[in-house]
Amino acid sequence: MFDFSKRGEVSPSLQPAKPSSATPSSGDTPQRPVIIAVTGPMAAGKNYICKQLEKEGWASVDADLLVHDAIEIAKDRILNTFTPYAEEHNIKIARTDGSIDRRALGQLLFAIPELLKVQESIVYPIITKWIDDFISEHEKTIINATVLYKTPDILNRCEKILFVTAPLLTRLHRARTRDHLPYRQIFRRFHAQRNLMKEYLKSGIPVEIINNR
Repeated sequence: MFDFSKRGEVSPSLQPAKPSSATPSSGDTPQRPVIIAVTGPMAAGKNYICKQLEKEGWASVDADLLVHDAIEIAKDRILNTFTPYAEEHNIKIARTDGSIDRRALGQLLFAIPELLKVQESIVYPIITKWIDDFISEHEKTIINATVLYKTPDILNRCEKILFVTAPLLTRLHRARTRDHLPYRQIFRRFHAQRNLMKEYLKSGIPVEIINNR
């Protein structure tokens, strides 16, 4: 177990291999990219851990941020699919400029949880393609994602899962300071992620816990 709150060290098993000075022959097999997942509940400090690893030569992609871009790419389909439900709950998911109000969309998904899988079926194929492209461009890749287990095609390519955790009160303070969300909404997200570790243990991929106090 690593405590990145006290030191910025990286596990020797995660140190990027030094590039070989030998020039591969035309018949050599290209080196397989090394991929790890950094995950954990809301406000545990996943971004901090990724930045520490980036200093050691890793390239990281934030899948949670890609969701935002994918929603905009697929906004027409999302609006056509979700607007009738939003109107029933008096929620406006489209801004005046035509973009999607992600906070309002999140409110709708909390109100009708079964719509979450519908959204995932729309945006996850886009995200998977983007991550595939990112992996192909780097030798050492970190995938920073909370619910990577929902895209097993990507998760199963990872050699290790770094599960970042932190005390509840620490996470609550970070979430409140960073996102300025109501406490009720923060606790709902915390509750929704209560079984996150179990989902990753099911994968059979080695899981290493990082206590980011």
